[in-house]
Amino acid sequence: MGSLVLVVDDETNIIDVCTVYLQREGYQVISAVSGDEAIRLWRLHSPQLIVLDLMMPGKNGWQVCEEIRNEQDVPIIMLTARGDEMDRLMGLTMGADDYLTKPFSPRELVLRAKAILRRQQRGYAEAANGAGAVSPAHIMKFPGLELNVLHRSVRVNGKEIELTVKEFELLHLFTGHPEQVFSRNQLLSKVWDIDYYGDTTTVTVHIRRLREKIEPNPSEPRYIKTVWGIGYKFEGREPS
Repeated sequence: MGSLVLVVDDETNIIDVCTVYLQREGYQVISAVSGDEAIRLWRLHSPQLIVLDLMMPGKNGWQVCEEIRNEQDVPIIMLTARGDEMDRLMGLTMGADDYLTKPFSPRELVLRAKAILRRQQRGYAEAANGAGAVSPAHIMKFPGLELNVLHRSVRVNGKEIELTVKEFELLHLFTGHPEQVFSRNQLLSKVWDIDYYGDTTTVTVHIRRLREKIEPNPSEPRYIKTVWGIGYKFEGREPS
């Protein structure tokens, strides 16, 4: 049986279109037309993915995202009105994994949902295959920073910190390729499994959030460096 997707939007025609396209791909779909109903269905059914509109009656998308993120790291794709850049930035900052601007292609929604759920299932499989046994190969250590790839956990100066799915995958990619420069489009392709060129706000915001969690001074990053005009790279050496 396919993964369960919760679609939340106060426009029933958008829910209907999303439902048709997602069900064609074998996903189960439940829907809500308000933020309050979305919270109720999330608690009741524990969906594997949430497609969440920002502007709704009652609790809006930001409030729903924040409440869910305080308890769970379920992937969230936010739907925003065209041109509302501040809305997108706020949604990503609150923990959304991706966003689509209205009007959007339902085929693109399906592609993004597939990419997110595929990576989520891959993470579950890796954890199950490991059966809890940690070997040195599963641990990546750098000065002041440690990743447990099997348990998908991160410690900074010995203290465990919480990362979202995308934040961990970004850090895992960087730490697996020290000193390699990645463009924002490359990061979209490798971490989000999406090959497209254009708005890379998703990457920029996730990098900023990741820095806020792992860097001693996010404004002067020690680990994730900006390579101006290109993208980012990871430096794992002792600071000079």
